[in-house]
Amino acid sequence: MFKVSEFAEKAGITVRTLHHYDRLGLLKPSGRTEAGYRLYADRDFARLQQIVTLKFIGLPLKEIKALLDRNELDMAATLRLQKQLLQEKRWQVGMAIQAIEEAERSIDSAQSLDLAALRKIIEVMERQNNMEWTKKYYSPDAQAKIAERAATFTPEMQAEVTSKWNDLFRDIEMAMQKGEDPGSARSKELAQRWAGLLKGFTGGNPEVQKGLNSLYADKSNWPLTFDQPFKNEVWEWMKKVMAVHGISCG
Repeated sequence: MFKVSEFAEKAGITVRTLHHYDRLGLLKPSGRTEAGYRLYADRDFARLQQIVTLKFIGLPLKEIKALLDRNELDMAATLRLQKQLLQEKRWQVGMAIQAIEEAERSIDSAQSLDLAALRKIIEVMERQNNMEWTKKYYSPDAQAKIAERAATFTPEMQAEVTSKWNDLFRDIEMAMQKGEDPGSARSKELAQRWAGLLKGFTGGNPEVQKGLNSLYADKSNWPLTFDQPFKNEVWEWMKKVMAVHGISCG
């Protein structure tokens, strides 16, 4: 057993931090001395490692506590979850680095600021920041699955997926403007494209789909800074098409 100062020194954190985690119920000491001083055991290092890693990833302390208390994962499972979440973080950082490198190249070649390149950096950063709020709709398992899939995506692949969605939204709006019958073959083809792209995100995982459904069922509570990627009428029309052709979006 270690006194709080000894444990803090061995773990490389401050005594004040340990006191804070104790008050939150995030990391309770394994015991107390007769005088009431905190005592920590070897097993507390494992809990602390989980807390520090999940905090680094960006999870609030309240969510970390709920995650660790609810799941009671073994160490191997916990490390696997942490790795998946870090892989998602690495992908996000990779996107930002790529945008910055493009800005650097434009400066090297023109010796002046490329506003378009700088705007792309801002867009990449803001897109990631603006999507953080959506995580509350997904269970820890769903978040891990999303992180696992995101880790396999390169910035080029993400750009390709975004382009396909934008093309689909444009084609749907054109079909609607022309008065396309929801029961037509063309409408069915658009619905199949929609379902295919959606599956690319969910991976066919029911937990991820459940979170996505919860997200779109709570539109009234979305932050004002978030812009839905498609118009409401596009989705209403697409639901009719899917109903006619028996196509499920999840």
